[in-house]
Amino acid sequence: MVSVLFVCLGNICRSPAAEGVFRALCLREGLSVSIDSAGTGAWHAGNLPDIRMRAAAKNRGIDLSKQRARQVQQADYRDFDLILAMDQSNLADLLAEAPPNRTADIRLFLDFGSSNERDVPDPYYGGDAGFEKVLNLVEDAALGLLQHLEDNAS
Repeated sequence: MVSVLFVCLGNICRSPAAEGVFRALCLREGLSVSIDSAGTGAWHAGNLPDIRMRAAAKNRGIDLSKQRARQVQQADYRDFDLILAMDQSNLADLLAEAPPNRTADIRLFLDFGSSNERDVPDPYYGGDAGFEKVLNLVEDAALGLLQHLEDNAS
């Protein structure tokens, strides 16, 4: 079974959204994938995703209420096949912290999307439109990731 870890800064907005969207997509398509999310920082460890992200996701039929924020652990670099960063800053942090014997492929999540954008913007300090934009980017990249996994499974 393929395993995917989505990573943002605090694990309360972008990466929980990616985890929830991708989990729902895999369930719908009948694809067995191990999915989790984490943050490069530990500020919100143990907390639910941001209430605004939970509400925006719920409006799209995605339930984030069972998720809890956690920080990336060294074991994640060998326990996951694919670690997907929400932005280039998170990518740089992940690569800097990765042990030399890591087995995970570390990439930008939006590399799987059709958008020209490279980073999923952090909506934390913005309004509702920022959360909707994040979900739009995440849904698009999740479809591309699903296609990538299906193409590489055969």
